[in-house]
Parts: sequence; C-alpha cells; structure tokens
Amino acid sequence: MNWKLELDVNDWVKKQFDRIGLIKHKDYNEESAMSEYLKDALKGSAKTKTKTNFGQPDFHVEKYKVPVIIEDKLKLARLIAETKDGIKFDDKSISTYAVNGVLHYARCMIDSGKYDEVIAIAVAGDNAENVTLRVYYVFGSAFNAHKLTEVKVFDFLENEKAFEEFYKGATLSEEEKHQILITSQSILQSYAKKLNKLMHNHNITAPQRVLYVSGMLLAMQDIVDKDGQRLDFGLTPENLQGLQVKSKRDGESIVNHISNFLETRGIDEVKRKLMLASFSEISKDSQRDEVTDNDKEVAKFINGQSSINKQIFTYIYEYIFKSIDGLGGHIDIMGEMYSEFLKYALGDGKEIGIVLTPPYVTKMMVQILGVNMDSKVMDLATGSAGFLISAMELMIEDANKAFGRDTTQAKETIASLKMNNLLGIELNAEMYTLATTNMILRGDGSSRIEKGSAFNRPENLFTDFKANRILLNPPFSYKENGLPFIAFGLDKMDKGGLGAIIIQDSAGSGKAVETAKDILSKHTLLASIKMPVDLFVPMAGVQTSIYIFEAHKSHDYEQTVKFIDFRKDGYKRAQRGISEVDNPVQRYQDIIKIYKAGERAKVSSELWNLKQVYIEDFISDNGKDWNFEQHQIIDTKPTLEDFKKSVADYLSWEVNQLLKNRGEDLSKKA
Repeated sequence: MNWKLELDVNDWVKKQFDRIGLIKHKDYNEESAMSEYLKDALKGSAKTKTKTNFGQPDFHVEKYKVPVIIEDKLKLARLIAETKDGIKFDDKSISTYAVNGVLHYARCMIDSGKYDEVIAIAVAGDNAENVTLRVYYVFGSAFNAHKLTEVKVFDFLENEKAFEEFYKGATLSEEEKHQILITSQSILQSYAKKLNKLMHNHNITAPQRVLYVSGMLLAMQDIVDKDGQRLDFGLTPENLQGLQVKSKRDGESIVNHISNFLETRGIDEVKRKLMLASFSEISKDSQRDEVTDNDKEVAKFINGQSSINKQIFTYIYEYIFKSIDGLGGHIDIMGEMYSEFLKYALGDGKEIGIVLTPPYVTKMMVQILGVNMDSKVMDLATGSAGFLISAMELMIEDANKAFGRDTTQAKETIASLKMNNLLGIELNAEMYTLATTNMILRGDGSSRIEKGSAFNRPENLFTDFKANRILLNPPFSYKENGLPFIAFGLDKMDKGGLGAIIIQDSAGSGKAVETAKDILSKHTLLASIKMPVDLFVPMAGVQTSIYIFEAHKSHDYEQTVKFIDFRKDGYKRAQRGISEVDNPVQRYQDIIKIYKAGERAKVSSELWNLKQVYIEDFISDNGKDWNFEQHQIIDTKPTLEDFKKSVADYLSWEVNQLLKNRGEDLSKKA
C-alpha cells in the first residue's frame, strides 16, 4: 500500500532505527529535540539573514564524532532536484526535495563554524518496498563540498565500530582532495575572468580589482567577538540599497563593515590601518554608488537598477563567496584572482616579478617538507599567502588526526598554531593586504603576516619564531633570480630545518654562483625537482626547478643529491586554462614517494620509468650543476632491437635495389 503522509516515511525510518537497536532520546532524536549546540548551528541560512531555515532535519544522531542529520520526503520523485550543473539549492528545491534539503542543513551547520563535517542522509519513497536512501559526506559549506557514498542502508549507525568503518571510507582520499583542488581552481579562474570583464565594463582599474574582491569577501563575514558571540551579520547584496546619503552609500557601508570586522577580530592597529588604506578604494568614488542599469552577469540576481558597487558585490557573493570560499583547503583565492587580473593588467607578470605558485604545487612542496602541527613555517616573499595556506591546512589535518576532530585538544592546538606557527613577510602593499585577507578568510592565520622587506626585519623576529620549515617562490625580478631569499631564510632557521624554493633553474646553473656557493658552505642541497616548462602559463613561460635544502649542515660533496624529472606532471596548460592529459592526480602523489624512496618507490610502472626520471649524483662546489639535465645521461649505446631494425632496413634497401635493376620498383607496388 502506498504511503499517504510524510509521517509514514518517518515511521519507516524509526522502524529501521528499531531494527539496528537505536533508542529514541538516547541514540537519536526527531526535529527540535536536539542539543543547543546543534540548534545554534542551524540558525540562519548560509549567512543570509533574510531567509528561514526551511524547518529542521526530520532526525538527527549526535552520539558519534560527526553529527548525522536525516531528511525524508513522501514520494520517490521528491528525492532530488538537479540539473546538468549539479544539485539545485534554490529555496523551492531545498524545501521540496530530500537531498537538496539535507545538504542545505549540513552546509549551514558547517557555515556556522561549529562543525567541520556532517553526514547527511536523504530518504524518499512511495511505500515500504520502494524507498531510496542516499548518504553524503559533507566537508564544506560550498555548493559542491559533498561526496555521495555507496551506502544505501542505515546499518552503519548501529554501533561505534560500524560508524568508524563507514567514516574511513566516506572521507576524502588524497586523490579526491587533489581533484577537488584542481576543479575548484578551474572554476575560480572562469569566475575571475567574467568578474574581470564586469569590473572593466564599470571602469574599475586593474590595481583596484583584486582589492575589491578581498575587501568585499571580508565584508561578507559575520562580526563575532572573542567569546564567539555574533555581533552583526555579514553583508549580503540586500544590504546595499543604492542610498545617496553620506555614510550610507554602498561603498561606505562595505568599508565600514570591514573596519568593524577587523577591529572586533583583534587585528592590531598598524595592520588594520594598512589594510583599510587599501580597501578605501571601494568607497573613494561616489559615482560607483549611483544606481545604473545592471550588467548582464548579475541582472538575474538584482531587481531594478543598482549601484556599480552592488553589482560587483553581488557577483562575488553569488559565485565566489557561496560557491568557492566554502571549500577552503589549499585554494589561494586571492592569488587566483590576482593572477587572472594580472593577465589583463600587466601582461605576463615578468616585469614586476610576481608569478604566483599553483595551489597543487604549494601543497606538494609542503608535503615533501613533511609539515605537521609542530612545524614552524615561514615564507619571506609571501605574495598572496599560497604556501602558508597549504601549510596551515596540513597542520590542521595533523592535529585532527592526532587528537580527534572537534576535540578540545584539537581545537586548542589548531588555534595556537594559527596564531604562532606561521610567519609571512611581504614588501608589496597590495600583496600584503591580499595575504592578510586570505589568512583571515582561512580562520585567521594572519597574526604574523608582516609588511616590509625580509632583509631588514629585526633579528629577534627570526630568533623568537624559530622556523624549522621555509617555503618560497621569490620575485623573478630580484637579483640572481631570487636565490638570496632562500640563502637568507636558511640562515635564520633552526639547525636541521628544511627549506624548499621554486625558482628559475638558471639560478642553479650559473646565474647565481655567488649565492649558490654561499648556501653550500653552510647548508645541504638534498634534492632538485625539474618542473614543467608550462607550469606558469599563461602568466609566464619559464624553466623552473624546486630545490630542497637542510639548514645549517654544510654540503657534503661525497653525498649524492636526488635529481627528479617532473616535466611530465600530467597537465597541459594554455591561455584557456589547465587540462588533464595523463593521470596528474596520481603523479602529484607519486612524486612525493619518488622523493622519499627513489628508484625503489612503489609507483606505477606504466606512469613512470624511474631509471629515466630519478638520478642520484654528486654536485661540485661551483654552484652551477643543480639541475636535472646536467646529470641526465643520454644512453647512445645501440640495443639489440636497434641492431635488428638496422639490419632489416638494410636488407629491405638491398632487395629494393635488386628489383629496381630488374625494372621493378617495390615502393611503387600496391
């Protein structure tokens, strides 16, 4: 018999709970009978105060380390609403369909800052014999921050052991994390391209554009005090009314919110003034607050005319804040935006030496250095903080593994490492603002982002910090290709610390001899990894390598160095973007194994010929032989197959000559 009411679906769910031994009020609860903590996490809707919660999940389980929420609907047709672009999250879909609703609740819970992950279960059916159950692992507040598991029954909730086994399989593998990183980067680049055009159409100058992005993203943040109490909601497009009254113009509203946010966040006065000086660009031109026709990119989101500032704010809110920012991870949002705008504003970026490292490369370098929660990481040419973001992500992962996600000890450790274990220094005022904003948006690792030159910082900055890891992509325009940055950084590290620099490889083949010799007199070159020629395309086409060092141990010239050829990383890059050609996700995981184990690395023989891509060899003390090609041996000795082919070719030629002499040209025969 077909069910007639949604209560019939609820009853079916309860019978499933009874079957696996879950007891109401002890193991699970319905709707409002939830903890105050969970209730608070479900208040509001994705930071949009003008919307309701669309009710509450039908059931929830809070007994395990990750909360489980369940939403059910009458009729199979109400399981999910989706398009070719993915699951729909409009108001109607959220309130009508089980999957859409339960994922919406999970995203709200994560967006509240109270949870990092949620298990979301959707149930829909016509009768007891025709029910579908979908179980999702939700890991962020972005629209695409979820993973559909293979589980189709409730049995994984039966006990702690069953849940733990489910959880291990549900969480993201390294391959999945990498794929999300690449996909998100590609999506962000496409959004940045359209946003760049929108800003160009409204005469926002190139230097101002990325400051608009970072400032407006800050203005979208809730203002929360040190006790976690929300003092004010983040701005939404609805808050920008196009008013022409002084102090209430849209640009002024945005800058005022940024100022209040930074002050409440406890950002020190000097840093706050530097940042606000940059963000004041948003409110300087009052004409940008006058209402005008909407650009086609945002017309569907806005009723009636609006200000230029509102149009830009709306685009950033809809496509970046809601779609990408909730993924977090190793994505350098400010860096990606800066790179996109740089293409149009400053050509390839070579002349100013600003070429930002792709996030999948920063992650790989951080992994090679073995960064964990005890690491003290610094970057002396911080740029938009890409390296620090990747380092912080691995530190957080390590703390959660060590102490358990959401435990008191994990939370305290993470708060401490964000405050104390990351040091960034940036000379360029614009990049400094981007770096600081980026780290604030990542949960605030901005405490030790400093404005100025690394070479004239007070000595106690380094002696107090005690770095044991350094990561660098120095300005390409700096003398000796930027090699002095790593020399200076290694000098300031604790003994035994590790450093990695991605740099034009001419620095290691004769263009920075003085600094190279100085480094080797005090520190050890452990490895050299040759990177793809198109790595920085379309920003720049340069030959680069990653050099890895051990600090305060003079190079032993009787010890070999690891040379790795990673020119084939599985990606193809062009003006239009990046595409996969040969298993890049696996290759980026494998390169770490090759660095650790060399020719004995357990990697696919189909992807790698380890004898060709890995060499252990000595270097000289002249600082000119740090690159893979200088140690590559080209084997010119003919093989048996070469001999057979040569003989076959010769015999073929001889036969053809004989036939020609007889008037028969073999090559002309069909």
